[in-house]
Amino acid sequence: MKASVKWTDGRQFVAESGSGHSVVIDGPPDHGGRNTGPRPMEMLLMGLGACTSFDVLEILEKSRAPVTDCVAKIEAERADTVPSVFTRIHVHFTVTGRNLKEAQVKRAVALSAEKYCSASIMLAKGGVDVSHSFAIVEA
Repeated sequence: MKASVKWTDGRQFVAESGSGHSVVIDGPPDHGGRNTGPRPMEMLLMGLGACTSFDVLEILEKSRAPVTDCVAKIEAERADTVPSVFTRIHVHFTVTGRNLKEAQVKRAVALSAEKYCSASIMLAKGGVDVSHSFAIVEA
């Protein structure tokens, strides 16, 4: 896996993935940015959310759960001192579908957290307190 990050101006960068997709990353104006894209640490959280959501949906689809929507909300806390690493991350899933079984959703979230999500497992192994919860909404 590869990526490149090219500085464009101020604190703005264009990041390109090895698969050819690009995203603008920028800083706030008080740090020389123009607020034209997410911050680098926000990108980490978004990547974590996408990684674990990918797993949860794949597991639920394999178990033929009738999912119609899945939203992961991620909240994080960072250290007050430099480096201001993440110290706590909580991922809350809202899974919508028809007659979803709580046990299926619980299992999918647990498998992602404990076995499949490379991003959350890597952060947890690095000392971040990563937790997960979920709610089920009837479609």
